Formats: sequence, structure tokens, C-alpha cells
Amino acid sequence: MSKLFDSLKDIGDQFKDLSVEANNRLHQTGRTIRFVVNPNHRHDEEHEKEADRIRTEIAESHRFKSFAPPREGNRARWFIDGHDYFYALSEALENAQESIYILDWWLSPELYLRRPPTKNEEWRLDRVLKRKAEQGVRIYVVVYKEVTQTMTMSSAHTKHSLMNLHENILVMRHPDHIGGDITLYYSHHSKVCIIDNRIAFVGGIDLCFGRWDTHNHPLADAHPTNFDRALFPGQDYNARILDFTKVSEYVGNEISILQAPRGPWHDIHSVIKGPSVIDLTQLFVERWNHIYDEKYYLEKKYHHLALPHNLPEDEPVNRHPHLGRWKEIGRSFKHPWSGDHENSREDFKDPQEPHRGTVNVQVLRSAGDWSNGILTEKSIQNAYIEMIREASHSIWIENQFFITAVGDGRPVDNRIGAAIVERILQSAKDKQKFLVTIVIPAVPGFAGDIQGAAGTKAIMHAQYASICRKGKSIMEVIRKAGVNPDEYIRFYNLHSYDRINYDRKLIREMEEKSGVSFHQAQVAQARVWLGEGEGPKDRAVFIQQPVGETSIDPQQMAASVDPNAKPQKKAVQMPATVEEARDVVNRFISAAPRDDQEVSDSVAGHALRDSTSLLDEQWLGSEEDEKNNFVTEQCYVHSKILIVDDRRVLIGSANINDRSMNGDRDSETALVFEDRDLVESKMDGQRFLAGRFATTFRRQLTRFHLGLIPPQPCNYDERVDENMRAYPNPNAYDFGSEEDKLVEDPLSDSFLELYRSTARKNTKIFEDVFHVQPTDLVRNWEDYKNYRTSALVGHVDPSLDLRYIKEQLAQVRGTLCEMPLHYLEDVDLIEGGLEVNPITADIYL
Repeated sequence: MSKLFDSLKDIGDQFKDLSVEANNRLHQTGRTIRFVVNPNHRHDEEHEKEADRIRTEIAESHRFKSFAPPREGNRARWFIDGHDYFYALSEALENAQESIYILDWWLSPELYLRRPPTKNEEWRLDRVLKRKAEQGVRIYVVVYKEVTQTMTMSSAHTKHSLMNLHENILVMRHPDHIGGDITLYYSHHSKVCIIDNRIAFVGGIDLCFGRWDTHNHPLADAHPTNFDRALFPGQDYNARILDFTKVSEYVGNEISILQAPRGPWHDIHSVIKGPSVIDLTQLFVERWNHIYDEKYYLEKKYHHLALPHNLPEDEPVNRHPHLGRWKEIGRSFKHPWSGDHENSREDFKDPQEPHRGTVNVQVLRSAGDWSNGILTEKSIQNAYIEMIREASHSIWIENQFFITAVGDGRPVDNRIGAAIVERILQSAKDKQKFLVTIVIPAVPGFAGDIQGAAGTKAIMHAQYASICRKGKSIMEVIRKAGVNPDEYIRFYNLHSYDRINYDRKLIREMEEKSGVSFHQAQVAQARVWLGEGEGPKDRAVFIQQPVGETSIDPQQMAASVDPNAKPQKKAVQMPATVEEARDVVNRFISAAPRDDQEVSDSVAGHALRDSTSLLDEQWLGSEEDEKNNFVTEQCYVHSKILIVDDRRVLIGSANINDRSMNGDRDSETALVFEDRDLVESKMDGQRFLAGRFATTFRRQLTRFHLGLIPPQPCNYDERVDENMRAYPNPNAYDFGSEEDKLVEDPLSDSFLELYRSTARKNTKIFEDVFHVQPTDLVRNWEDYKNYRTSALVGHVDPSLDLRYIKEQLAQVRGTLCEMPLHYLEDVDLIEGGLEVNPITADIYL
């Protein structure tokens, strides 16, 4: 009877879901008609015009025309790369008491916040959120609803995976591309997490696959004799050569970890605790309620949220046009400033915080009608332009894209480039030393070969037109004014190298002795990560085989691989239980004829301040295998940061392009930091007082670029250092160390020579050993074809001697390389067609 009852209940629930879906579709159709007839339908009635007037008046009274004012008394910390940020976030989530708000472009429920996964099974994101929901914490998530025909992150999987965990977890996907306000091109791009309205994380790092990385930026994660050391489970081992596919099948992998380098990911995030969290709460509540009113108002499990209320009279949110209504109908959570809860301004000072923070923080956003139901706000672009114009000495920019205008008009609108030119020409006129340093990816955005990727070429065309080509670029305009741009502005990329631990003879012996293939052991380890009670147990996982090697059988194994061979995927059956999976892994590992401890699974740390050299590394297999296992990949720059004069910092989610900066396209969030805690420093050889937050951040970034930081191992014995903690005290930094003195003064001749010579030398080595592209050695498609070697993409030139390869790579310091400004300059990178045309141009700009 119980089975019959459950079956009837399931049928009833299905009919209920169908009824809700039918109602939703009917209302969506009505909204579409309303939008087509009147695109201005949220701003044409008198009460709507009054709400717009109030919001505009508030923004006009704030710096950068932001909805939020600058606020004193915040504590703040920066994070370089995902390793530190995700650990801090895991701490903060675990300490959540009442509420968690998350805005994200892509969220992978199966993301491990701490590594290695085998040691940290309970720190997978969905398991953390489930644990907190069971404790009574309310969790609200907004993710971008992608265009499924062109994007692969599966927000549907995100929503259903999380909401199936517990009723206290609610997830919204937005926008609907057809069936509502028609939004085809633009996305919710913020990366924000607010916990208990007390602590907030803002920056460029999504909670998704491919973002966790260490300062080492390893390209290799093969561990033949100890699978427990793996850091990048399943689809988290991602490469630029292939985009994510079927992310709901997260334990599979479409690339071979034995042959393809993973894509290293360089990114920035921040955490604040203090008064400015109230503005991030307002930002989230406005977004949530806008989407609720537009899409989810018929679904009973969803509800409005209340803005922070009963605040001091001088708070701008007190004038919010929906404050009273949302207070009456929305769910309310405590806020340290809220007078109707136990908390108050004084309660903000808990026993661990005897003093207020020293950092002034202002919340900025790009938001508009489709994303927030408001008139367009572009305070992030305003901040970039004003901060650049007000710079006195130096500007540091890291960004995923660099598409901006110097002149007027289309096709690019944002005027960040114009501000840079204006500031440089003023310095030249004043005969003042001034420097703009910009770091962007070597290849932007999209996966695959450059020649066949119309979208990638469109972005590269726009970037080169912004930087140095087509007559109206930054460098051309400066040069036309009689100024040498090289004296004032430089562009750089980042590259990494590594060695994959793929000894074919060793693995063949282990397979023969154990009766278990390497990929069977790999899939069994994935089953261990899944744990008991999760997902279908008896299923096949598709794993890509090494290119040119359909088997590791000695009769079929070639001496070298065919770079033109097409990748082959093999279905590997997953063990039914964790116990069976562990048995499979143990059988494979126990068949190893040696423990392999002398052979490193990654050698990427040698590009940093390591105690040993690459030349000290052991290899117990053939020289040919070792040579074939050296790999490179661009270290993908996903940061979105601006540092001005070692005093002001902007960290956020906004790229330098119209999509992020114009306000009515992608929705974005950023913070501006100004630290009142000043430290002794130098600028162009003179005594200078720098902001602690800004100068430590800029110095650590440049040390990362130059390899002047120690390697960052991640293993069972990992030591948790101060910069991995959630509590936002100032970052720990070794002022006065030998490395610090090298980077203290960003305008000194010695620093500029170190920075530029390191980039120059690294560039030459990567071109020599790997024939990396982009490169100034390639000016046209014929060069592009001839420059490529017979090796697989990312592997060494096979004509080189192993000893020479190691001697060259041992000289690489950090990741910094020169950006090749002459790459493919003799060809037109724009190809008209279905993918790139005047209608779709906004996607890329």
C-alpha cells in the first residue's frame, strides 16, 4: 500500500507541477505581448515615474552616481586565486546562522571548496548548503539562465540539484529569453555571497567548475600511484581547447588528464564586514524581488524579501520607493544596523572586533530595466573613468577583456580608453612619470582553435582596435599626439607550464597486473567522491582517451602520438557502491611496481620562489615520455580589477567592454576600496604614504606575476594561513622582505627593468619551447600554419632536446609575458556570417 500511495502522490505532484507550469507559460506569453507592445512598461505610469525619480535623486547625490554611498569603518581583505577565496567562503558559510544570499553567473553544486576532494568530502558546495539548510538557515540563489543552444553551464541542473536538497533553499533562474521580457544576449554576471547580512564576498570568481586554482597554477593532475592527491575531480579538470559539456554529468571528463593540460585560472575576489554590507543586501533584495514579480509570483514556495529597515534616518535606503511595501510582505532577516532586532550599530563590534575597520567601501553596479526593473545605472564605468582621470602616478588593470573607445560613437560606447589617453597625454605635457600596466588573457573568451573561432576573432579584433590598430586605438592616438606610448602604457599576458605524470610503461604494467585500466580507476575514484546515496550508481562515464593512443597495450602503443588524430571517448562503467569503487582503485594502485614518490605529479611550482629547481626533478620513465609530457597553457586572466596610486582599488565582476560597463546589458557588481590605514612606501623614488589594502594587493599581484612568492602546495598536510580565513582582518604581508623591496616602488627604474625583462625572457622561452600563440612571429594565416609544430597543441616542439627544454623552462619566472601587439596584424579578424554580424555584435562587445 505504501508503494501505491507513493506512486499516487508522485502522479499528483506531477499534475500539480504541470498546472503551475501551464499557468506560468500563460502569464509569460502575456508579459511577452506587453513587452513587445510597450518596452517601457515598467516606467510609464505616474507611480513608476516617481519611483524612478527617487532612485535617480539618491544616485545623483552619491559619488560615481551609484545607488550606494561610500561608507567608513569596513574591514576588508583581498584574495588572489580561488584556493584562498573558496577556503574563506567555506568558513563563512559554515558559520551562517540565519541567511545566505548568492548571485552568480554559473554555480556548480558539486564544486569542492576545499581540496583535495578525498580529504574534504563534506566541503562540497551542495553538501555545505544542505547542512546549513537543515540547521534552519534560509538560502536564496539567483543564477543566470543561459541560452542553452550556445552555452553549457546548465542552470536547470543548478536549480533542481539545490532545491531538491531542502525546502529552505530557493533558486531563481533569469532571464527567460522567450516568454517574458525578451533578453537574448545579456546575462546576470555578478559573483556575490552575503551571509547573515554581516559579511559579504564580491569579485570575479564564480562558484563553478574551473575556477578553483592555486598560485602554482598546475596544468597537471595525474597521480598514477595515489589517486587521493587529485585536486580537480571530473569536469573541474577543464581546458581551453574544449568547453564544458553536459555539466550535470560532472564526474565524467571530455579531455584526457594524461595528455591535455588543464586551463589554469587567475582571478580575484574580496570580502568585507562592516556598514557597506547593507548596500549589498539592498542590491540582492532588489534583484530577487524584481525577478519574483516578473517570473515566480505564481509559485507559492517563493516570496518577497524585505529591505533592511528601521535604520538611522540618514540612510538612503529609507527613501527607497518600495521599502514599506516590501517590509509588509517580504521575509525579513537581522541586520547589524536594524533597530527592530536585537542587533544594533554597537552589536557590529563583536568580541573579536574591538575596533572598527579602516577601509572605506562603496558598492557599485551595472543594472537596468531587464536586470533590476530600474533606469540604467552604470556606476562601475563612472568609477573607472573618474579614478583613471584622478590618478597621479600609476594605474594597474587586470581584466578578462579590453574593449573600449577612445573616440566617439559606435560600435563601442564605453569611454575608459578615452580616460586613459587623456591621463597619459596630461602626464606627457607635464613631463611627469606615469605608468599604466594592463594584464589580459592571451586568447579571450572562447574554446577552440583561433582560426576557426569566429567569436574569438571578433573579440581579438575589437581588443586590438582598442589597443593599437585601426587608426583610433589608445596607442595610435597617443602616438599621433607626438608621445611615445611605450613610455606610458604596456600590455601583458600570463602563461604557465607543467609536466604531466604520464609514464606509459608504468601505467601499462599496472593495468596488466591489476586487470584494471587507468580510466577504470579514475572513474572508480569519482564514484568515491560521489559518496553513498547520490545519483545513479550503475552508469557509464565517458572519458577521453589520449589522442593517438586507443590502447596502452604494448602491441598497439605507438612511439609517438598523431596530433591530427581525432579524440576518442570511451565508456567506462561506474562501480555500484563506494566500497566496490575503493576496491577498484586499491587494486590498480597496489599493482604499482614502485611508490613513485620521487616523481612529482606537478612541477609548476618551480616558476615561483621554490627551494629546488626544475633541473632537480626526477623521472623514472623514458626520456621520450618525459619530453612529451611537458605542456603549456595561457594562465587565463579572469580578474576584473583596477588599482590606482597604491591607494584606491576596484574589485568586481565587470569586464572592460560595453556588455559589462553600459549598465543596460550584463548586470554587474563591484566595490571600491580606500584604506585610511596608511603605510610608508615609495613612489618614483620618493617617500609615499600608500593605503595598506591597495599597496599590499598591488605588491602581491606583481610578485605573483614575477614568481616572487613561494609555491602554494595543496595536500593532506595543508597549513591554513591567515590569507585563507573568512574573517576580514587586513591581509598578512611580509613588509621589508627581499621580495617586497623589489616591488615596493612601481615607478622605480629597477622595478620597471625587472618587470619588463622578466616578461621579455618568459615570452622568448614559451615561444621557443612550445611555439605558443598568439606571438608576434605570426602576422598572417600562412605564418599561423607554418609556426605550428607536429606536436599536440600545448606540447613541446618535438625537434628540441629534452635537456635543452628543461634548461629553458627552469629559467621561467612567474607567469608574466609580453602581449604580442603584431599578432595576425596582416589579416582581417572579422568574418561576417551567422555567428558574427551587426545583429550579434553586442554579444562580443
